[in-house]
Order: sequence, then structure tokens, then C-alpha cells
Amino acid sequence: MDYVTLNDGMMMPQLGLGVYQIDDQNVTKQTVMDGLKNGYRLIDTASAYFNEEGVGEGIKASGVARKDIFLTSKLWWQDYAYEDAKKGIDTSLEKLGTDYLDLYLLHQPVGDIFGAWRALEEAQKAGKIRSIGVSNMNSGRLTDLIANSSVVPSINQVEIHPFFQEKDQVEYMKSQNVTPEAWGPLAQGAHDIFNNSILKEIGEKYNKSVAQVVLRWLLQRGVVVIPKSTHEQRLIQNIDVFDFKLSDDDMNKIATLDLNKGVADYSDPDFVNMLLKLRVRN
Repeated sequence: MDYVTLNDGMMMPQLGLGVYQIDDQNVTKQTVMDGLKNGYRLIDTASAYFNEEGVGEGIKASGVARKDIFLTSKLWWQDYAYEDAKKGIDTSLEKLGTDYLDLYLLHQPVGDIFGAWRALEEAQKAGKIRSIGVSNMNSGRLTDLIANSSVVPSINQVEIHPFFQEKDQVEYMKSQNVTPEAWGPLAQGAHDIFNNSILKEIGEKYNKSVAQVVLRWLLQRGVVVIPKSTHEQRLIQNIDVFDFKLSDDDMNKIATLDLNKGVADYSDPDFVNMLLKLRVRN
């Protein structure tokens, strides 16, 4: 496993397990157990995934010491007001069955971001959270938060995959000492990614799958990745990406796949209004 050093000195595994859209707590528990059994040490969940309990149960049942696991969760925007954010942090800790989180993120770039960020800063000082970060922030919102806060986010988790490569944003994050992290690194299966001729050709060269090629491509860009799967064999395959390196030529070939359009468009007022109407309770 490779690690990245965050701007607060924390060491974070560069590849982990995401559990988005795993709604069943028992399936979540088993997936986390399978992941930890096969070498995963970064687990990424969120309050809006409604599976924090399953993640916590999987960690507890795995036999892997809590100190050896890098655990991430996220606060949903409706709990961004300062007092609500403090309660949201405690709720995540309770559901996950832990007294600290390695990383906690603001899930969406809407609502009372500054009130929530102040709560995260205080929780970090209190030892409830070791690293604090954000998700889905474009460069403008990230700049605003950095300029008006005492703690620079350690992570910005955004959509990045071969068809939405976010080259400028990744470089900007690095210039601000914010580590980029990719959600949906396999494009959630869109654009028939697993049958893409360029990716398949590169995979054949290294005797690797398309998924392994894509994850390796992101790792070599300095991006943290959290692919999701509930199938143990795919979990094993996804983590088996540290025994090869893509050539510059192969990296450039993948760069040609960029369509510069993702699933989430935070510059679209209709999309933002949809988020503002999307309220969750857990």
C-alpha cells in the first residue's frame, strides 16, 4: 500500500474502500470485513449513505485494530449550522462505534459551510477528528474557505475518472497543499468504461483489468481513490495495483479520454437547487 501525507501530517492510505449506495447494513458489514481481510485500511462512508452502523460493525468484527484503520465519514449539508454540525459529528461517532474519526468531510458545497467548518475545526482540536476536509468543492469555493478559515482542508473529495479528469482542479488543489481524492474513480460504469478500447489495450500490455489500469492512472496522478464493490474478488483485484507502473505514453493515452463533463455539475443552478431540496435524516 502507498500512503500520502496530508497537510496536517497525517498518513493516509492512497487506496481505500468506498461504501456509497450499499444500503443494507449486513451487506455493508460484510463488505467492510472482506475489505479489511484483504488489506484495505481506508474505509470511506458518510451520514447520507445511511450505513455508518454497518461500517462500524464490520470494523468491530474484522479483528483489525482500530488504530490501523483510516476511517472517513461526511456531514450532510442540512446539518451545517454550527450547533447542528457538532451534533452531526457526535452522531457519526456513535453510529460508527468509535471515539474518533481519522477524517471528516463537509459532503456538499452548499449551505452554512463556514458554520460547519468552525465545528469541524473545534472537533479536531478536541481530538474527535484527526483530519478535516471537504468534498465536491470547485476551486473557487475552496479558495473562499481557505481564505476565511484557520485550517486548510486536508482533502477535497471530488468526481475524477478518465472521462472527467479535472486536470486544472487537481493541480490547483496540489498548489494549495490540499490532497485530491476521487469518488467514482471508475465512472460508476458510465460510458461503457470496462469495454473502452484504449483502456483494454493498456490492460492487456500489463496483464491487468480496465479497473486496475484506471486506479493505477489515478494513483500516479497523486490522487487518493476509493473504489466500491461488494464482491470480494473485485475487492481483491482493485487493491492489486501496486506491482506495476503505467508508462508516460500510456498516461497520455488515457488523457485523451477526457470529456470534461461529470455526473455532478456544481455550476448548474438547477443541480444546486436539487441539492438544496435533498434533505436526509439518519
